[in-house]
Amino acid sequence: MQLRKIIHIDMDAFFASVEQNDFPELKGKPIAVGGEHRGVVAAASYEARKFGVKSAMPSKTAKEKCPILIFVPPRFSRYKEISQQIKSIFLEYTDLVEPLSLDEAYLDVTVNKKNISSANDIAREIRAEIFNKTGLTASAGISTNKFLAKIASDINKPNGQKTIHPQNILSFLEKLPIEKFHGIGSVTANKMHSLHIYNGKDLKEKSLEFLTQHFGKNGSYYFSVVRGIHFGEVRPNRLQKSVAVEHTFWKDIFDDVVVIAELKRLCEELQMRLSKKEIKGKTITLKIKYKDFSQYTRSRTQDYYVENELLEIVLQLWEYRPYDRAVRLLGLSISNLNINEKKNISIQLKLPFEEGFG
Repeated sequence: MQLRKIIHIDMDAFFASVEQNDFPELKGKPIAVGGEHRGVVAAASYEARKFGVKSAMPSKTAKEKCPILIFVPPRFSRYKEISQQIKSIFLEYTDLVEPLSLDEAYLDVTVNKKNISSANDIAREIRAEIFNKTGLTASAGISTNKFLAKIASDINKPNGQKTIHPQNILSFLEKLPIEKFHGIGSVTANKMHSLHIYNGKDLKEKSLEFLTQHFGKNGSYYFSVVRGIHFGEVRPNRLQKSVAVEHTFWKDIFDDVVVIAELKRLCEELQMRLSKKEIKGKTITLKIKYKDFSQYTRSRTQDYYVENELLEIVLQLWEYRPYDRAVRLLGLSISNLNINEKKNISIQLKLPFEEGFG
């Protein structure tokens, strides 16, 4: 089987960079896109990130970390406009473009319109063209599948790129800290640490049975990706079935005021993601995991696409919770989206490897 050449392009602090580019007086300053007095940070400039400000962080926390932080209201119509310019650049090279949001996408350049043999060269050209046309920088990751390309794009950020060559994949993954694996969040990473799994080498030593026992259906995913195997091709018409956010608390919460504040924050984060992906939904689902790890979900489906009343619906769902117990996790998801369903087709990418990456 011919190896694929996959590029993951990720714009650098996209929303914040657009604001700094459009308003030069903001360049070099710590800025956050979002509301100052309520809500969450939609994006933070690299100057703000040095203070520990991150996307999805409550605005109040961000201001505490960076007292000189400048808040800028989001302009999603402007971000969409620039995103379309960037996508037009992608399409100069390949029609196999899978947007993940306004600021990132996968490209399959195995066969490309310019007949460039090196995926590394294609990524470099694309990044240069993005900068020339928009004034913005992008980072890129290049490898044989989406999982590896996604990891690679984070390595030399901002304004850089990284190729994980076929012959180096297994050694690269063995040395990679478990926190850097795409799809492994902080909670799962901590659980892995408790099982003495700190890097890819440790993960690779665990059997499929062991991983399934401790991580359920995700165990087979971890077993495959640490061996350089990932299922899924670049799908130009990739459609989501839902958008979700959740938060696991280090200390279980019981106070209703605290819970409502967290639900409000989750609603704002979910709305931010929906705006970024330009989608809406009709079905809202609240997920509650209690201190004893019992889990409860409740959903409501509207006959219209939910917008400003999201928090109101979520609070109503909370009122129907089965128990007044300490809460370990809260999650929200929205489904029944305003996009058509489509069957996803996957392909397994296997070793051994071929040349042509740069």
